[in-house]
Amino acid sequence: MKRISYALVFVALTTVALWAENNESVRPQVHQSPDRDGVYYTGPEVAAPRLVRTVLALYPDNLSGKELQGMTVMAMVIGTDGRPSNIQVLHGHGDLFDQAAIAAVKHSTFERGDLAGKPVPVWIDVRVVFHSDRSKAIPQVVIAERDLPPPDESKLEDKHQNPLSYTPPFPIHTVDADFADPFAQHPFVQVAIVSVLVGEDGLPKDVRIRRGLGFGLDEKATAAVMHYRFLPATQKGKAIAANRDVMVSFAKF
Repeated sequence: MKRISYALVFVALTTVALWAENNESVRPQVHQSPDRDGVYYTGPEVAAPRLVRTVLALYPDNLSGKELQGMTVMAMVIGTDGRPSNIQVLHGHGDLFDQAAIAAVKHSTFERGDLAGKPVPVWIDVRVVFHSDRSKAIPQVVIAERDLPPPDESKLEDKHQNPLSYTPPFPIHTVDADFADPFAQHPFVQVAIVSVLVGEDGLPKDVRIRRGLGFGLDEKATAAVMHYRFLPATQKGKAIAANRDVMVSFAKF
């Protein structure tokens, strides 16, 4: 099992689109399914694990030179026993800091994820921010990748109130774009608008910036959208390729 930088990874969703005959309403149903290793993502049916007993990460003692501030971000699976496993560093701050962050997480306790009252293993990200004052760092759960519920029926009618004529693509899994510098302060709204061509299979085929932010963030926004998953657009009940705009948020690390 492998995760790509900041949780940009394929999500396994079971998507069943039911088209009734004789121009009845379209009722897409999305049910969350695990990935190939049996692990879920948080979403409308899967509750996210949370920290219930936190072990602080110690600032490394054997560092030379000036004190450094920075952040370690890790992906991990919280099992049905509430213990983290398969810990992977997504954003490192150096070996000593990363080792301290991993040690803190391994000794922390999590509330397990839940699907319809049943415990299930769930992917989460955890960040540990180290400050230059050498204070102990607190691990924090970050949800930067999530499954979304399907649209309600009111959004499945075109502007002429003609059901089944055309329905646009709808995102059912989103990924936040990441910041390279967790301490950067940007004096603007941290949202980019991206145009994406969604194929008949619900996968992004072409992604372009419609309203960018600069500072190297546009590339991160388009990279994130390439890992979105959609219900494809339909024309008279048949899946088709179509464009739509999406607003891309940036991970609040």
